[in-house]
Amino acid sequence: MMDYRSLRIIFMGTPEFAVASLDALVQAGCNIAGVITAPDKPGGRGMQLQQSAVKKYAVEQNLPVLQPEKLKDNAFLDELRAIKADLQIVVAFRMLPEVVWSMPPMGTINLHGSLLPQYRGAAPINWAVINGEKETGVTTFKLKHEIDTGDILLQQRFPIGEDDTAGIVHDTMKEIGAKLLVKTVIGLAEGTIAETPQAFSSAPEDHAQTLQHSTSNIQHQQLQHAPKIHTDTCRINWSKPVEEVYNLIRGLSPYPAAFTMMNEKMLKIYSAKKEIVFPSHAEGEYDTDGKTYLKIACSNGYLHIMDLQMEGKKRMKVEDFLRGYRFS
Repeated sequence: MMDYRSLRIIFMGTPEFAVASLDALVQAGCNIAGVITAPDKPGGRGMQLQQSAVKKYAVEQNLPVLQPEKLKDNAFLDELRAIKADLQIVVAFRMLPEVVWSMPPMGTINLHGSLLPQYRGAAPINWAVINGEKETGVTTFKLKHEIDTGDILLQQRFPIGEDDTAGIVHDTMKEIGAKLLVKTVIGLAEGTIAETPQAFSSAPEDHAQTLQHSTSNIQHQQLQHAPKIHTDTCRINWSKPVEEVYNLIRGLSPYPAAFTMMNEKMLKIYSAKKEIVFPSHAEGEYDTDGKTYLKIACSNGYLHIMDLQMEGKKRMKVEDFLRGYRFS
């Protein structure tokens, strides 16, 4: 048993989601011996070099930062070894080679945005919402060769509201995950966490019972996966039921956004309302009064578009869009 504040920790992360976890560790008094994040990249109107959200935070906190182009670069590996970390923590970072994740004596732990073994992959938040899940959660686990398959340390679940978007789930998850990460570090230091191997098919009852935090019924279903979101994922199929289209829209909002084509231009849809009724239009046809509503027919009703963005235009409410748009 040791004091968690004596552990030398390397934190790896890039986007704003990871900042909540790094901040929670700093506020808890953890010894962050180094921060690894993505290199600065040109962006914005003037293509100025942009720092990652994690780098901005680390610099504000006077934490040492490394930004390797390649994680197998010998110079970077030498710098990493010189830090002499006891533990590495990964939150929303790229895939690590074994030479990196196996380096510290206590290993490397990852925070994943699902109740593993459910929703392994790059986009767990999006797919949980797209699939209409009623709850999701966060998992801390030890990294190993196969992605998102390491032994589970702790889990915590939380509900997904019927109208929650991926953005809402993201913001809830980053706070819950940050607290769970601190709890994981303390538990590892004190030796109070038992590592639990993941199930690789449907999770059996005894597996779920051995977890430190009880998992949801989601684990007893067929395993769902969370592959990277591609353009084809985002294209709306209006022959689907209203509920499925609605879940796709909220599961891809605010980014990258579900879309359809209108007058040969891409129309992104960020929010909508359901109307379950026998449609009087063919699937994919729209109906509008030109002032207050725009709805598109699905197999069992209509999706009323509330918030949208036409290709080449800014995002706006449907009333503002209708005020300036002329349907051909």
